[in-house]
Amino acid sequence: MGISPHTFVNKYPGGRPPMSPAPKIMAVQGAAMLVAAALIVIGILGFIPGITANFDQLGWAGSRSGALLFGTIAVCAAVNIVHLVIGAAGFWFARSYAGARNYLLAGGAIYLALWLYGALVEFGSNAHVIPLNTAANWLHVILGSIMVLLGLTLGGQHDPTKRRPRLRRAATH
Repeated sequence: MGISPHTFVNKYPGGRPPMSPAPKIMAVQGAAMLVAAALIVIGILGFIPGITANFDQLGWAGSRSGALLFGTIAVCAAVNIVHLVIGAAGFWFARSYAGARNYLLAGGAIYLALWLYGALVEFGSNAHVIPLNTAANWLHVILGSIMVLLGLTLGGQHDPTKRRPRLRRAATH
């Protein structure tokens, strides 16, 4: 009597295939690093003459800075430094799943609050501590929305790097 072609032969020791290794980084961590890199690039570009129009009018802070990133987005030295710091913080927070999720959600909320502030306070007003214009407001609302969306969608997934409890099979009688 030979082996039937329908006989199952388990080629794995212990009867189960080996577990796949845990991912090196989660998607939310990758998204946080991507946003952080973009913010660092924006911060650096704000200090480069030619990319920043009216560079000679780059002020430290306040609404009177005449510098325009890409010729459209109002910037000052403080704003460029804030982008660099928030970008660097993103890489630090992206070291963990929860840190990356919180970075995207909190950072997104900050940029959305900045957009709301820019939308409610008149351009050029002394109430502006940083230069804001329509292009800067669009940048803030788009960046804030993307960060919150990434934090909610990618950060809403269960953390697969944590151990899951084993399910017990019901005893059959």
